Amino acid sequence: MATITKTESSELISTPRALFRQPLALQWLEDGKLMKRSEAERQAGRFELFLDLLYVAILANFAENLADDVSGVNLVKYILILTPTWHVWSDLRELMNSFYTDDLAQRVLILWIMVLLVIYGNNATYVNEDISAMRATVGAYMIARMSATTTHLLYSFASYHHRAQQRLWFCLSIVGLCIYIPLFVESISLRSKIAVASVGIIVEESIWVFCYAPAAKKLLRARYTTAVDIPHEIDRFAAFFIIVLGEFLYSIVVGSPAAIGFNDRLLRAIWTLIIAFCLNWLYVHNDGAMKGVHPLRHSVYAAFLWVVLHLPLVASLLAGGHVAAICARSSELQVGQVWLLCGGIGAGLIILYLVALLHKSEDGSGTLLLPKPARLVFRPVSGIIIICLPLAHDLGITSIVSIVMALSVLCVVWENITSLISGAKFWEKWVDTKYPEINDVTTQPQDLCGSHDG
Repeated sequence: MATITKTESSELISTPRALFRQPLALQWLEDGKLMKRSEAERQAGRFELFLDLLYVAILANFAENLADDVSGVNLVKYILILTPTWHVWSDLRELMNSFYTDDLAQRVLILWIMVLLVIYGNNATYVNEDISAMRATVGAYMIARMSATTTHLLYSFASYHHRAQQRLWFCLSIVGLCIYIPLFVESISLRSKIAVASVGIIVEESIWVFCYAPAAKKLLRARYTTAVDIPHEIDRFAAFFIIVLGEFLYSIVVGSPAAIGFNDRLLRAIWTLIIAFCLNWLYVHNDGAMKGVHPLRHSVYAAFLWVVLHLPLVASLLAGGHVAAICARSSELQVGQVWLLCGGIGAGLIILYLVALLHKSEDGSGTLLLPKPARLVFRPVSGIIIICLPLAHDLGITSIVSIVMALSVLCVVWENITSLISGAKFWEKWVDTKYPEINDVTTQPQDLCGSHDG
């Protein structure tokens, strides 16, 4: 295990009052030892959170486009246009994780990427209908990624700590982006463009894994290599997950779809809220271990898998959540929408199960009421049941949402009870609820002004 060492040189800290600050690596590995510029815990920057606001709208647009016409073609399009936005978000997340300066250059970069995302988000849903939309979408994406990778290249001249991997990442990323060039050609068929985009996404994901994997570090024989600020990384992924859950909640209130009084629509809106609440609870609960190690800490390969699993998790819950919210204003759903609702939420539960498995429990045998496999068993079981609900043709939409809600609550209740310490009580006895006795010398107020003569 690498040791944590804090750098002592004051000259490594960039000038706080400069408009353009020197981008210095915040953490890195030096001969296998984890070095950190500061031990202070980092939180997401305000402009990072501002970027997330735009993703709220972009993701909602993609989910609505799919829910309006659920088909195999639109499902493929949904995956192919959602994944690039995840790549762009990840680029900025990694940049801010390793080189956060919050100077004028980084703020302008965020604004520039957001401009490109506005172009992307407005055109992406029409890529299969108009060549101009296809070109605007692909062009905006390529420029956004080139902007982020070029920033990495520039930063490699300012700080040597990530230099080798940053330059490898830049070169391979530019090559990977060239795969998308055929998408600009009008004469190429849509089916061929789907194949090109699929290959491009897989190649880009593989490049990212390779550049930051131990294999690349050995190949480069670099003394200084990349490391991440784990609390910041976890915080950013949790923030994005909450954005996705917002898709469950936005439409159950905006426009008052469940008015007036108590009715079936209001009931479904409340059930949708509870489903989203339970999903958030399960994400935070992880595997319920008293003493555990996060995947980003205990294994390189577990860390990569934990990051990669967030993409299908986001994609499935985003689609299912949007349809769940539609139930608040409509009593009838198309067959495809029912499958999207159940398939999205069910798949999300199964992925949450896989994510929880990646956490390493260090609890001794018998520490908790049940071992880890038994605690998590209802996640995949409930997920499979939910996915199969559309096969029950006699179930109405209220019944389906009610069953999904009940299974979500079951997972939460089961995991929280079985994660209790062996011998724990359900209700903790309240103590020290009365005011202390007046004659208790230790609680007497002190004369803050001191004594005064005459």
